[in-house]
Amino acid sequence: MGKKKQECDCPTCLPGWLAAFGDLMSLLLTFFVLLLSMSTMDRNKIAEAIGSLNGAMSVLEGGIKSEVSHLRQQLATPIENQDETTEAVNRIASVIVDANEFLDEGGGPSITLEDAEEGFMINLPANLLFEDGRAEIVGDDALLFLKRVSQIIAQFPKDVEVSVRGYTDNRPVKPNSIFEDNWDLSAARAIAVVKELIKNGVSPNTIHGAGFGEFRPIATNFTPEGQARNRRVEIRFIARKKESKDKTRKTILDSGLNKEAEFKEF
Repeated sequence: MGKKKQECDCPTCLPGWLAAFGDLMSLLLTFFVLLLSMSTMDRNKIAEAIGSLNGAMSVLEGGIKSEVSHLRQQLATPIENQDETTEAVNRIASVIVDANEFLDEGGGPSITLEDAEEGFMINLPANLLFEDGRAEIVGDDALLFLKRVSQIIAQFPKDVEVSVRGYTDNRPVKPNSIFEDNWDLSAARAIAVVKELIKNGVSPNTIHGAGFGEFRPIATNFTPEGQARNRRVEIRFIARKKESKDKTRKTILDSGLNKEAEFKEF
């Protein structure tokens, strides 16, 4: 009578293919680490990648916005053409990304760089610049932002005009306000930005301001969030000549700011 074969108590070994797969993953990781070590680090690209990952994993609910702005998308795709307009647009984009880092913490609307019919524009939320119902620019961050933008505007071609436009929501001005209505308030805010830009080096011959009150909203006025978006100041860059207009628009389009999901045509 044969002996009964004893059952082995040792753990089941991993299949051979899994060990080969693990080696492959280790080699791929090493390869990407080498690529990273040989690449040029760009903090804006890193911020873009982190923001995309955070948004995909939904880890930013209730915190910093996961929505990627025009500028961060632009900085993920650097512009090859290095003429003066393109370089200035890139610098504006970088300034806006820095400013949005502070705005995101407060949960308000972000500064955006958008396409416009005449060229392109910077969309500034009013809460960055002004107190409620007032037209005096307050805050070191706002003043620093306008100073940096004004220094960049000087690099644009001389046939590019700067138009600063103020807008409000549909709430009437306060009874004790120095402004008669939202027309006055929006115009005063636009003029305040114009004066600040001129103070920091923008030529008075290439800039003007105007107020549009509550009559050109970009969002609903039935929610606080929509009203916050409507309270804004736009700094528009308008080419006076058709060929310059085409060049200016091509610059902003080549910058990667024409994603249909976020791009706005005015």
